[in-house]
Amino acid sequence: MQQCLLATVAMFFFSTFLSAGEWSEFRGPDGQGHVSASPPISWDAETHVLWRKALPGSGWSSPVVLGKHIYLTAAVPVEESDDLSLQLLILDADSGELLKQVEIFQQNADTAPDIHGKNSHASPTPLVADDYVYVHFGHQGTACLTADGDPVWKTQELSYPPVHGNGGSPILFDDLLIFSCDGATDPFVAALDKRTGEVRWKTERNSDASKNFSFSTPLVIEVAGQPQVISPGSNCVVAYAPADGHEIWRVNYEGYSVVPRPVYGHGMVFIATGYDSPSVLAIRPDGEGDVSESHVAWTLKRGAPNTPSMLLIGDHLYMVSDRGVASCVDARTGESVWQERLGGNYSSSPLFANGRIYCQSEEGEGVVISADPEFKELARNDLGERTLASYGVIGNDLLIRTADHLYRIGSSTEN
Repeated sequence: MQQCLLATVAMFFFSTFLSAGEWSEFRGPDGQGHVSASPPISWDAETHVLWRKALPGSGWSSPVVLGKHIYLTAAVPVEESDDLSLQLLILDADSGELLKQVEIFQQNADTAPDIHGKNSHASPTPLVADDYVYVHFGHQGTACLTADGDPVWKTQELSYPPVHGNGGSPILFDDLLIFSCDGATDPFVAALDKRTGEVRWKTERNSDASKNFSFSTPLVIEVAGQPQVISPGSNCVVAYAPADGHEIWRVNYEGYSVVPRPVYGHGMVFIATGYDSPSVLAIRPDGEGDVSESHVAWTLKRGAPNTPSMLLIGDHLYMVSDRGVASCVDARTGESVWQERLGGNYSSSPLFANGRIYCQSEEGEGVVISADPEFKELARNDLGERTLASYGVIGNDLLIRTADHLYRIGSSTEN
């Protein structure tokens, strides 16, 4: 009992410490959707809107923040052409003014892949660190820019045949920019030198999946003092050594088009296995080789998400399925605590802030519930616009990207 309490306190301290920084990557500075902020509970298209900015083009990347700037990516139609300009957008955080549009790559209409109806050509979330911005367009390429939008390097070396477009976001570890490349064939995970864009390592998945494509974002954890890059893909989740990309351990399963980012705590990695019938697996990450039979602590199917990532809060794991069923389970055992239908459909990942869980539906409704072993709905907030991107946070304000706009939702009632 004492060990569980100490683990919970340590995990809370660790996530709170990390969350004190700026919203620097997909799911925030800890990569797990936690933030030490107190966003509003209630809003709509008018109330608590500090500003609303129309965005050019289309995209489902989430907003990230560095200083007084907000960064997004977008695929913008090229005038008198069916081609697309793949761009970095830089907005002023105080006013929402679009300060700069920087073209990274051009996508030729004749070679552009078909994408899923819930995807875009600009879905991976940018990453900001040390006054640099890293943008990723999957098979279309990767780039580094200064905080002002000046190009540092670009690369299109790591091409692969996409299915449904791009999706997974990059992460940073030391001097490496790491991301998954799970296309139609020969899936792999790769690391680039963050200073030059040169490939430092590239490791094949070695998966037996008949459908290789997936869209997950890796998570770096530490086990017995050693870092591991946890990257789920089709039919397997693999832990890689970030220094050289060699495989540490793997767990095999049945699933493809894996989207949710892993979460970690209580000495376990929690992942969801994708389509067609998702499961949630709790895995002890201290093994070597194929640990499918030895290191899976528990498995859960009822209420497992296909797309939204999960939240680990204290002793409980919270999740929202694509069809709007919210669940709370005991993270140590997988036993159900509660399950309730929120309504609507969900692709964005939930956010934990100030004892509350924020869930954003595809229909544009933000549902706020209490992060508690007893279900309690606190508010419903309708923007009336399609929303698939996950939340961003700046100070105590929410950043919500819809199909056409970026909103800053705060405590002021000025519009």
